[in-house]
Amino acid sequence: MSRVVVTGVGAVTPLGVGAAQLHEGWVGARSGIEAGIGACSDFEPTTVLSRKEARRADRCTQLALAAAHEALEQAGFAAGLPYDASRVACVLGTGIGGVTTLEHGHDMLRDRGPEKVPPLSVPMMMPNAPAGQVAMHHGLRGESFGVVSACAAGAHAIGAAMRMVRAGDADAVVCGGAESALTPLTHAAFAALDATSASGISRPFDARRDGFVMGEGAGVLVLEREEDARARGAEILGVIAGYGATSDAHHLTAPHPEGEGAAEAIARALLDAKLAAADVDYVNAHGTSTPLNDRAETLAIERALGDRAREIPVSSLKSAIGHLLGAAGAVESIATIMALRDGVAPPTLGWEEREVGMELDYVPGQAKPLAVRDRPPVALSNSFGFGGHNAVVCLQGAAA
Repeated sequence: MSRVVVTGVGAVTPLGVGAAQLHEGWVGARSGIEAGIGACSDFEPTTVLSRKEARRADRCTQLALAAAHEALEQAGFAAGLPYDASRVACVLGTGIGGVTTLEHGHDMLRDRGPEKVPPLSVPMMMPNAPAGQVAMHHGLRGESFGVVSACAAGAHAIGAAMRMVRAGDADAVVCGGAESALTPLTHAAFAALDATSASGISRPFDARRDGFVMGEGAGVLVLEREEDARARGAEILGVIAGYGATSDAHHLTAPHPEGEGAAEAIARALLDAKLAAADVDYVNAHGTSTPLNDRAETLAIERALGDRAREIPVSSLKSAIGHLLGAAGAVESIATIMALRDGVAPPTLGWEEREVGMELDYVPGQAKPLAVRDRPPVALSNSFGFGGHNAVVCLQGAAA
């Protein structure tokens, strides 16, 4: 079976525009959270879109288009597709979609009447708009669809893309996730659930954690078969070695308290990769900074990895950028690929106080080097979403 490799990555996050800014900022222990929000303050849509195109896209889609532009350029697709356009697919996840457009449309309806509702409201707010727009902008005529599974959407999109390439349904897939939900409604709704941090601080796994910090952003990857990528001289950034997904079937918003579904997803990802717990060098945790999630995830990692769990670094990107909801899994996979490239485990910012029963190495303070192996390092990137969705991507560094 052909290995599925990553040949391009692109990201827009609270740490800046570009995948390099994401990686360097996190490894350098820099936070992109300001005033309790992880906003993409450096992002200007007209750097990659015309003003007309920007007006016709919700911010969620704008972020996706910017990340896709970077990923396709790095993969060598920008000057022309290296495959038949009908063999290049696009799968992008989101948790909520164009909620900025939705809220604006509702405000116009309420305040000025139905005739003032913008005519493009539906195509701008539909959750599949990022996938449709990216495919349209780059002439990708293979399968194109959106994945909507809350905070697991980005990881689900990568898993679906990997399977498409493996099965021969596509020669390449542009995949990932995008989200921009920093709106009054979503802020109020998450606060009403007591899900967000009252302190405005994201400190996953710390005993003082009090909820997640909302963020926005996008992450896009280009996946191909290894032999095809090598044949065209593409740089291989990493390998999508395995993928596992389950459902808790337990509660709409709370994880299973023992992490059973999450542990099974980890086990399935390793089985799919034909790897064992002893092979894992690093875990990029879902790590939301919520009391229930972080404890359940710790238990899931221990259940799935056994004794190995306490021997490896486990850290959370959400400590640096907040929770990007449907974009989280994609952005975190990109950050993990770049961490494996450099052989480093980035830190969990803000972790200072251990909670009883949570005994993993959460990489406090600063990044640490991964243990040297005689093979490319292996990592797990966990994503768990409202609805009980669990998705885990097993990643491996590129061979030297």
